[in-house]
Amino acid sequence: MITVSLCMIVKNEEKNIERALSWGKDIVWEQIVVDTGSSDRTAELAGRMGARLFHFDWIDDFAAAKNYAIEQAE
Repeated sequence: MITVSLCMIVKNEEKNIERALSWGKDIVWEQIVVDTGSSDRTAELAGRMGARLFHFDWIDDFAAAKNYAIEQAE
């Protein structure tokens, strides 16, 4: 069986997160959202939609955040 994990790195995407997570819910194995310090409801909404939610302190290094997100995939 092949599984696909959707990994998103986000910050302050309250207006977009529900739409972004809705499109692939039926075709991916899991949805991983790595929040890099949102001050809005991004994390709350992602969790409510069933995404696996993780927090990563932004260190001005996209590669570090990307690698962290990939490490969370099952």
